[in-house]
Amino acid sequence: MDSVNNTKTALVTGANKGIGFAIARGLGAIGCTVAVGARDEAGREAAVEALRAAGVDAFGVALDVTSDASAAAAAASIERTAGRLDVLVNNAGIAGRTDGGAQDPTTLDLDVLRTVLDTNVFGAVRVTNAMLPLLRRAPSPRIVNMSSNMGSLTLQTGPIMAAYAPSKTLLNSITAQYARRLADTDIIVNAACPGYVATDFTGFNAPRTPEQGAAIAIRLATLPDDGPRGGFFDDEGAVPW
Repeated sequence: MDSVNNTKTALVTGANKGIGFAIARGLGAIGCTVAVGARDEAGREAAVEALRAAGVDAFGVALDVTSDASAAAAAASIERTAGRLDVLVNNAGIAGRTDGGAQDPTTLDLDVLRTVLDTNVFGAVRVTNAMLPLLRRAPSPRIVNMSSNMGSLTLQTGPIMAAYAPSKTLLNSITAQYARRLADTDIIVNAACPGYVATDFTGFNAPRTPEQGAAIAIRLATLPDDGPRGGFFDDEGAVPW
């Protein structure tokens, strides 16, 4: 690709619906070319079509965050299409099963815990490390990990979910490790809390819109070069964790 191309390319994982789609649309609205990362082909294509209809330059990227091979193939696809990556939003996440006490800590189903961690934590690591060579080519690369204040040891909000909540605690800790490791580079890494958003994830029973949830991710994805690193933020500012 042309090295003087100033259009930023952003990959949003789990971008076919909910907050991920709203983040993709918001980044597209400020001029980013958006790579819609999603496992489900039909959902991915529908999201790309909807984004293009809204005037966003978007393309689909097949991405299963639980697969090393899929993450590597996604990076190769983005390299062919854009040549570099300016923004990575690790949004793909699952709540995990809760039936039969699966996320009650006293009866915790370890298979549920493994499954949740594989997507919410290992998935973010897989995708980040696959994309780092492309991010290093960008002038002001940004990584945003979508977390939740349910992972805050200070706040301890939300229902007891002993797989999901710790997955977000671990994601925040990994975010801090990346920020420390990349402190002497241009890559700025932070975690975002979208708040309690009405999506299929919450049964659409929540006070905030996906657009409201997406706002903090978009802000962290477009931080200035002297912006904060390794933090956890929501609309109000830093979240204690």
